[in-house]
Amino acid sequence: MTVDSKAVAQAAERLAEAVELGRTVAPVRDLLGTQDIDAAYAVQQELIRRRLSAGAVVVGRKIGLTSPAVQRQLGVDQPDFGVLFADMDVSVEPEVPSGRLLQPKAEAEIAFVLKADLADGDLGPHQVRDAVDYAVAALEIVDSRIADWDISLADTVADNASSGLFVLAEHRLRLDEFEPRETTMRMYADDVLVSEGSGAACLGDPLNALAWLARTAREFGEPLRAGQVVLSGALGPMVPAPPGTRIRAEISSLGEVTAAFSEKRDA
Repeated sequence: MTVDSKAVAQAAERLAEAVELGRTVAPVRDLLGTQDIDAAYAVQQELIRRRLSAGAVVVGRKIGLTSPAVQRQLGVDQPDFGVLFADMDVSVEPEVPSGRLLQPKAEAEIAFVLKADLADGDLGPHQVRDAVDYAVAALEIVDSRIADWDISLADTVADNASSGLFVLAEHRLRLDEFEPRETTMRMYADDVLVSEGSGAACLGDPLNALAWLARTAREFGEPLRAGQVVLSGALGPMVPAPPGTRIRAEISSLGEVTAAFSEKRDA
């Protein structure tokens, strides 16, 4: 499929303006169409190129739309992926800076940290499992530059898979110490249970999601590398996380991960 370079440039400008001005914008599907995924990834790549030119550092990837529950929420039927930059990791911050976010939602996930590249070979289950150094409980703070989360698949892909920030727990487990697909998850907002799920909700197994990403990233010419973090996808429905909210997720075996959102958007 031939990508419309003019439409890609216009969509990239629209999303870049949202970041620069700190306000949401109209969907970009009017420029790209709702299902032109090649064009949407071209927009994502252009925005990544701009960030890298400005000095940003890639530390990993995120997989989105792996949970059937989240797919139903957003009206899509396949995963997507985006890039994680170093400044998106707020694990050591006392609060999640609400001022960096427009309309955040939280998801509980398993994060994998790689000890080997996933660039060659069949990228099958055994190779992918062997490439994982350890796993931790994680919160992905998804965000959308598209007003009111009015997104199609093309909108979210173009918008770096609706990436925002992320928080990683400290407790680490190797894959010989637990099975990701067997985990259960409960997530609380201000101590109220708001989301439940399991490892099986993430493409049947979070390692399936990792394998999908490894193959897809290689197809895009940017394979996964040792040391990178991979947020493998939501274990249950995402929930709003406005300023002042405290999110806590419990993932069996991996333990707890928390995030306290600052009270003010200008924090």
